[in-house]
Amino acid sequence: MSNTDDLLRAWVETVEDYAIILLDSAGNIASWNSGAERLLGYSEEEALGRPSSIIYTPEDVEAGVPERELGGALSAGRAEDERWHARKDGTRFWGSGLLHVLRSEDGAPRGFVKVFRDLTEQRMMEDALRQRTDELLELDHRRSDFLAMLAHELRNPLSPILNSVFVLEHQLGSEDPIVSSATRTIQRQVASLKRMIDDLLDVSRVAKDKLVLEKRPTVLDEVLNNAVQDVRSLIDERRHELTLALEPIAGVLVDADPIRLQQIFINLLTNAARYTWPEGKIRLFGEREDHEIVVRVRDSGVGLSPELGEKIFDLFTQADHSMTRTQGGLGIGLALVKNLVELHGGTVSVESEGPGEGCEFIVRLPVIGEAKDLAPSFPTEAAQPVKKSRRILIVEDDADSAQSLALLLRFDGNDAQVARDGPSALETARALKPDVVVLDIGLPGMSGYEVAAILRRESDAKLIAITGYEDEARAKDAGFHYYLVKPVERAELAALLDSMDDGQATAPDADA
Repeated sequence: MSNTDDLLRAWVETVEDYAIILLDSAGNIASWNSGAERLLGYSEEEALGRPSSIIYTPEDVEAGVPERELGGALSAGRAEDERWHARKDGTRFWGSGLLHVLRSEDGAPRGFVKVFRDLTEQRMMEDALRQRTDELLELDHRRSDFLAMLAHELRNPLSPILNSVFVLEHQLGSEDPIVSSATRTIQRQVASLKRMIDDLLDVSRVAKDKLVLEKRPTVLDEVLNNAVQDVRSLIDERRHELTLALEPIAGVLVDADPIRLQQIFINLLTNAARYTWPEGKIRLFGEREDHEIVVRVRDSGVGLSPELGEKIFDLFTQADHSMTRTQGGLGIGLALVKNLVELHGGTVSVESEGPGEGCEFIVRLPVIGEAKDLAPSFPTEAAQPVKKSRRILIVEDDADSAQSLALLLRFDGNDAQVARDGPSALETARALKPDVVVLDIGLPGMSGYEVAAILRRESDAKLIAITGYEDEARAKDAGFHYYLVKPVERAELAALLDSMDDGQATAPDADA
């Protein structure tokens, strides 16, 4: 053996973190360093001359893995592997290694060198991380399912509450100041609950990239004025002084989903109203800066500490102030604002001089033009739709929701009947021959989807899905002509029915 071989062998023997094994051309062990002895449990005397298969698991030996690796090294010059290996005592470890072919000067194979190390701890950590990831994904899936169910269960009582408010107004008279005040309060609180439910679901949609924007050229100051009207009752209730300064951005266009854009500023104005003491000040103003619109919502409320200001847009973050704990909210509104603004290609930030000094939220959105640049539209004169009595079947397992909706429809001159489950709905439909079926999807036993499929075969009735679950695509695929989400405003349902009479409402193809 040459001096070089002696030096190499001496170096190999000193490397204890790696098992280094020399194999002859037949794949038998010719050399075994101290790292191999420590890792595999065989002394060099026990290992010399034995086939390399002694370090593989019985399953791999039976599957021919040692021979395949030797063949792979011969053809490619090397073979890498990462698998379980077996020790002398039968225990196993996860090893990552390299099998390299050794050749003579004439290129003929003279043997192999196999180098590998124990990565069991790393593998266990990776397995634990993978398992934890799977658990978190499953937890996230269950959370989404829970939120959908929660929204459905929370929306269910909102519909009969709103319906009953209208019934009270109709029976007692809306001119009575006590009745009028009470009904406005109920309507205001129901609207607040509905916004919280919608925000909760929207945050989940954003996290899963399921929130789709329907963008079009939108006049921003019109959206801002609509948002103010939506929050006006809360501002008036708390006796805030609201100042609007939107003239600098009048008629400016942004590329936006008007509904989602309005949602952004409803949340910001609601946040300002909630966290500003009664008789405080709120200011909404806009300005142009180069190719951007800058909208500022400023309040004289509780303010923010520097630490909280850095994470106020994080999910479930709320100001840690004694007053704010009485204001409700889920800590999701500002997180949703940030997500929606960024989906519109803009940014949102907050400034505050500290606790008690108020806040200013700043939204920046790219400008795409002016309203005057839009092609004018010329509405045609349309005949007023003629009100008519319809035969309407309401299929809803919640008795309060069903009966209160039936009362509303009867006030408008309709013949409204109620069924509480799928079989009775089909029986009633065959006798009533309804013009319209208002059908809840979440029925006991026989689902609304199943009922809809049968009604489409047996009836010409228009099918309206009214549900707490938000899955419009599935509802239309199941054969529903129209889709409404609880709680349904009386005016919304009446407008839909009127548009059906007038032939303006659109429905999917019959084979949808």
